[in-house]
Amino acid sequence: MDRQRHQQRITLTAAAVLAVPLAAACGSEKAGTGSAGAEAAEPVTGIRWTIDSVTVDGTTHRAPGGAHLTLDEDGRATGNYGCNLFRGRVTFDGDRIRLDERETTLKACPENVMDVESAVARALGDGGVRTEARDGRLTLTTASGDTVRLRETADSPLYGTRWTVTSPATGARAHLTFDEKEGTVAGSLGCNRVNADATVRDGRITLGAPGLTRMVCEDSLMDGEKALTKLFDGTAGYRIDGRTLTLTSENGTRVRAVAQP
Repeated sequence: MDRQRHQQRITLTAAAVLAVPLAAACGSEKAGTGSAGAEAAEPVTGIRWTIDSVTVDGTTHRAPGGAHLTLDEDGRATGNYGCNLFRGRVTFDGDRIRLDERETTLKACPENVMDVESAVARALGDGGVRTEARDGRLTLTTASGDTVRLRETADSPLYGTRWTVTSPATGARAHLTFDEKEGTVAGSLGCNRVNADATVRDGRITLGAPGLTRMVCEDSLMDGEKALTKLFDGTAGYRIDGRTLTLTSENGTRVRAVAQP
């Protein structure tokens, strides 16, 4: 399967999709409040949920690392099941939610990962599911009793985290670490080592001119490194969503990185 096919997003049927729900407002009830009338119900929207497991027909399957779900109040669901990205829209009816307009990427992954995805599709692809959120945990339950269990995930800290760059592509060789005490960022751009001043304020990072080593690597690494270099000597907005860091510079350069465990 070529790269373009891997990235293709298609609308899937309930039997094939990773059907993951998102609470959206219905009537006067606020999205993501859980069971209607439940005294201690906690919100489920605006939180990054790590998917721990899915239980189908009494058998529990552990979710692959990186599997997560984010629920937004505007009626969107986005996430990753350890292999394929997904998104969708849902309706909210009392303590039940149902996904529609489902889309996902199509990637070939290890068999054990695909087995879990199939289990999630079976658990959540047939009608709505009931939500129960308590103490930072979320349980989604089908009418037949199958369940998906999730837990609230804290965002990785900007400082002290080794951020491995995933875009632009550098074969996972590029990484950055921000030092709060020194006011710097250091790491690798895929081929050469880099260090620069880094001032963080109000959701933005001002990066100084980069200090670089002078190695020459294969063309693919040098192309990625050239793109990353444009991030420096300027200001970039930053956002952390769970383990993902996104940097967007004023010159249009966009960098995504993932926190290492």
